[in-house]
Amino acid sequence: MARKNYSDEFRRQAVDLYESTPAATVRGIADDLGVERGTLRHWLDQFGTGKKTAADGTMTRSPLKPHQPASAVSPPGVEETPEQRIARLEGRVAELEAETTKLTSEREILRSAAKYFGRGDELVTRFQFVADHQDAFEVKRLCELVEIERSSYYAWKAAALGREARAAADAELAAKIRQIHADDNTVGAPRATAELNDGVAVEERVNHKRVARVMRQHGIAGYQKKRRVKTTIPEPSDQKVPDLLKRDFTAKAHNERYVGDITYLPLADGTNLYLATVIDCFSRRLVGWSVADHMRTSLVEDALKAAAATRGSSQALAGAVFHSDHGSVYTSKDYAKLCADLGVTQSMGAVGTSADNALAESFNATLKREVLQDAACWSDEATCRRQVFRWILRYNTKRRHSWCRYQSPSTYESLHAATLPSAA
Repeated sequence: MARKNYSDEFRRQAVDLYESTPAATVRGIADDLGVERGTLRHWLDQFGTGKKTAADGTMTRSPLKPHQPASAVSPPGVEETPEQRIARLEGRVAELEAETTKLTSEREILRSAAKYFGRGDELVTRFQFVADHQDAFEVKRLCELVEIERSSYYAWKAAALGREARAAADAELAAKIRQIHADDNTVGAPRATAELNDGVAVEERVNHKRVARVMRQHGIAGYQKKRRVKTTIPEPSDQKVPDLLKRDFTAKAHNERYVGDITYLPLADGTNLYLATVIDCFSRRLVGWSVADHMRTSLVEDALKAAAATRGSSQALAGAVFHSDHGSVYTSKDYAKLCADLGVTQSMGAVGTSADNALAESFNATLKREVLQDAACWSDEATCRRQVFRWILRYNTKRRHSWCRYQSPSTYESLHAATLPSAA
């Protein structure tokens, strides 16, 4: 039942999951992924960065390739005299003392840098950190630890006067915008620009992009009523797709009936990512999924193709039923063609009735509840993708599901396959 074909994206996400999880082990992550430890080690060799998140959240050298200095051991087949042994060990002590001094210095530098990296522009704060500590530490070492080029730092430092002048001008512009905004808090960047440029000479006019940037940096925004994100957009179609499930989300075996949906994943900056799913009705296993920053047809196509890859081949879904809502991506001609090519029969519930796709809706609600918990959104795109990927893996291989008699979906499928009579 294990998936045999893995995309490069899946492998890179698996490596990122291992490297970003504090105190994670190859065995633990491999079990979550449902792969052999040797397979994960191969992916780490292929895509790994060589760094690992320790239990305290700091980045360290990966333990998979420990480094042992040549001076720690004597050359093979060579007998040492007492004097040679003493000299070698004294050299090793000197190496360790130098390394300890270096690590102590690094710890002091990084401890001082921690408070800087919680500010706005991360790259700018790294430059500022080097500038503030160049008298205490060597600039070369500071740049190495905060991972910036020395040439970039010196270029940033040389532009300080111009940067200060622009900052002062932006602060003056922000004050004018705040005055406009105090009179009408619904004013956004376009209307604020028009107000600022009204009756002003051409050479003194301000660009709307600059106004938008200054408003964003100073937290000034026109009022906007929040709207619920709509992921199901009906599209009139000549193709009539019947409801083959009739709210019966059960199956006698895996790979017979699937349901799927699109749900939005809110980010802190106000944008969304979108997750498309393909769920097996028999085991509730998420067989295929895709995450993107759009809701085009390719989103649901990628999810269905991933399901076929999980099942073993492009024709592995032949004869299966896939049930969805009447969203425009599911009723599109391109998606219908893909289903036909894969041998999948489409099924759709009534328009505007979420209960007709309750299994997929329930999955979406569970994911957000368990991952976000008390948070309203994800901090950024990378965090969202990483946390959703981790949860999906555990959902399939570790999380006990009441429908599966409190076994994981993958285990439930495997046990059912073991009870089937072998082919003659």
